[in-house]
Amino acid sequence: MDSKLRISLVQVGYGDGESLSDRVQRIAMQLEELPYADLVVLPELWAHGGFTFDTWAEESELLSGDIVSRLAEVSARRGFWLHGGSIIERVEDGADSGFEDRGLWNTSVVFSPDTGLHATYRKIHRFGFGNGEPRLLEAGDRLVVTDLDFRTGSTALGLATCYDLRFPEMFRGLVDAGAVMLTVPAAWPLERIEHWQVLGRARAVENQAWVLQCNTAGTHRGVTMGGHSQVVAPTGEVVGRLDANEGVLSVDLDFELLDETRRSFPVLQDRRLGRL
Repeated sequence: MDSKLRISLVQVGYGDGESLSDRVQRIAMQLEELPYADLVVLPELWAHGGFTFDTWAEESELLSGDIVSRLAEVSARRGFWLHGGSIIERVEDGADSGFEDRGLWNTSVVFSPDTGLHATYRKIHRFGFGNGEPRLLEAGDRLVVTDLDFRTGSTALGLATCYDLRFPEMFRGLVDAGAVMLTVPAAWPLERIEHWQVLGRARAVENQAWVLQCNTAGTHRGVTMGGHSQVVAPTGEVVGRLDANEGVLSVDLDFELLDETRRSFPVLQDRRLGRL
């Protein structure tokens, strides 16, 4: 059986002049026209906007809302697994609104071409140093690893979002739970793009896993977004990277390389802390 999977990262460019509905329509059409891939990944808050704090509550959606429905339809029609980036999620009136009673989360959504919405992950580490996400959104409280059934077999995908990348203990937890691929959709500014690149490589090397980092492009609320979406092999090699502009990165992931990396340099087996 072929051990390779075709992955496409869609680096969405956005600005302040495009409405949420227009952007959803544009990206849905782009997904319909993409060359086939086994898994397609979108960035964090590509529709709602990573820095549009003042509109998050008004434009938040239920998991049964328009964005999720549109993405599920595209995944089904095209026959590929789709990591739909993240949305600002709200819950039905009367539902659990979270520890701080805000009822809003930065929630990643993953779709099966056969069954629709397959997995969700509420971002654990909220960025903003007391403003933005920490002031407006609830924090997630659960690591999420989900199995995706490809033609090559089942593959465990660990879910993380943007600022999570700075917390290595989270990624070790995902790998301990079985993840061999780690996704990081993001709205990461250009100002700190070197951190984005080196931290992605570090998470791949220390966990001997494939790391898929999908960022946004453009300028949004005065913030220049960083782009530079990249795929990092379990060896730490960057096998594909975009520049700062909108674009699509497609690469083949070789899971024989992952197995050989873990077999030839079994660092994960030699851990002491956390296993004592």
